[in-house]
Amino acid sequence: MKAFTIITNDIKDKDLEVTNQIVDYVKAHGCSCTVMNTKHRSQEGKYHYTDASQIPEDTDCIIVLGGDGTLLQAARDVVDRDIPLLGINLGTLGYLAEIDRHMVLPALDHLLADDYTIESRMMLTGTVFHKGKQIASDLALNDIVIGREGSFRVVNFLSFVNEQYLTSYKADGIIISTPTGSTGYSLSAGGPIIAPSASLLMMTPLAPHTLNTRSIVLSADDKISVEIGPGRDGEEEKGMVSFDGDTSIRMVTGDRIDIRRAQQNTRIVKISNQSFLETLRKKMSNT
Repeated sequence: MKAFTIITNDIKDKDLEVTNQIVDYVKAHGCSCTVMNTKHRSQEGKYHYTDASQIPEDTDCIIVLGGDGTLLQAARDVVDRDIPLLGINLGTLGYLAEIDRHMVLPALDHLLADDYTIESRMMLTGTVFHKGKQIASDLALNDIVIGREGSFRVVNFLSFVNEQYLTSYKADGIIISTPTGSTGYSLSAGGPIIAPSASLLMMTPLAPHTLNTRSIVLSADDKISVEIGPGRDGEEEKGMVSFDGDTSIRMVTGDRIDIRRAQQNTRIVKISNQSFLETLRKKMSNT
């Protein structure tokens, strides 16, 4: 690799100390490095944080400084550029951003020597419909969550798989996750941990009001649809769908979201021989 672009979480790298260290090191080895200016979150337009159209065409790798959350944001903005991402964690141990600040220079040496592998991670696409018309669409690397909005009461969520009715969940919400997202919100809701290299969809109810409700694992080729059911006494219910805990779209009774595997994948650079199971063991031992 000879050309790099850096996306920095300036809250975690306040003085751009790590960012500037990378720029100086890369340029000292005769390579190019561009630092992107991120912006405050916006739900308008194609990009939420990083204008991917400004990334140089010859970029071989995007280095993301921050943590798993920053990498999730970057992945959604740059997915159409099909450039591999290397996450550098400036916080606690992450599943996606596995390199910590003390291993930055050795990690760069691996990149400069073309000593790395690239993992392909599946993503989700969700399309929201109101009265039969599409009102929103977005991507997620971790999960799409359909939940209640406002009052603290359960919502009736009607779920369908490939247009066939599956079940009705009376719950706080439903989490549709990828294998990458199985170690995120879904895990805290009691969902299973799945190796990120797998290709499948997982549906996990959030605080369901039945004792025998469990996660359901489906084929990556399936389409999951979730509809907001009527509220108490037939009143209109209000819900919210969020993509990777970021972009949020309001929904009401009768609205539907269709979720399926996205055509795009996120490509993650791996430079250590540490397996997912080793990362999982270290993460769990720190909790």
